[in-house]
Amino acid sequence: MFITFTDKFKSGKFSLYCNSETREDLFRLKINRVRIVRRADGYYCQFCIDANRKEPGNYTGNVIGIDLGLKYFYKDQNDNGVVYPQYLRKSEKKLKRRQRQLSKKFVKGKKPQSNNYHKARKRLGLCHLKVSRQRKDWSIKQARVVASNDVIVYVDAERRAEGRPKDTKHGQKPSFGKVYI
Repeated sequence: MFITFTDKFKSGKFSLYCNSETREDLFRLKINRVRIVRRADGYYCQFCIDANRKEPGNYTGNVIGIDLGLKYFYKDQNDNGVVYPQYLRKSEKKLKRRQRQLSKKFVKGKKPQSNNYHKARKRLGLCHLKVSRQRKDWSIKQARVVASNDVIVYVDAERRAEGRPKDTKHGQKPSFGKVYI
C-alpha cells in the first residue's frame, strides 16, 4: 500500500506498513489530515480520521487517594507505591559513550561532515529515542489507575523547600511529561 503526495510537500510516494484492520479503516473512513513525522529511526505517517470511539463505563464505586512525590511516582492510601523506573539514569552510560564517539568524529570548520560522523549521530539519536519511548510507554501504563477507579483524589505538594539546591542534577523535580487519561 502506498500514499502519494501531490501538493506542495513534494515528497513523492511513501510505502505504508499497517495491519489489515487499519488498512480497512483508511479505505472506509474519511481522512481529514495527514502528518509526516520524522524520528531517528525513520518517517511515520499519522492520519487524522473521523471515528466514533465508545468505551463502556461501569460505575464500581472504587475511590483512591494518591500522593505524588519525588522518590515515588505516586502512593495510594493503602501504601502501594510506584517507583520511577529512571530510564534516563540507566542509559546514561550508553548515551555518554555515543556522545563521545560523535564528538571524536566532528571536525570543526568542515562543511560536509564525514559519513562516520553521520552514522554516529544516528546511533545517538536512536538511544535518545529509545529513552523517550520507554518513558512515554511507562506513563501510559500508569494511567490505567485512572481507568480502574471511579474517583481519584490526589495531592501534589510543592517540593522546593526540601533542602536540595535547584541547580543540581538530583535537585530537579522529576518530569514525566504527560499522564495520559
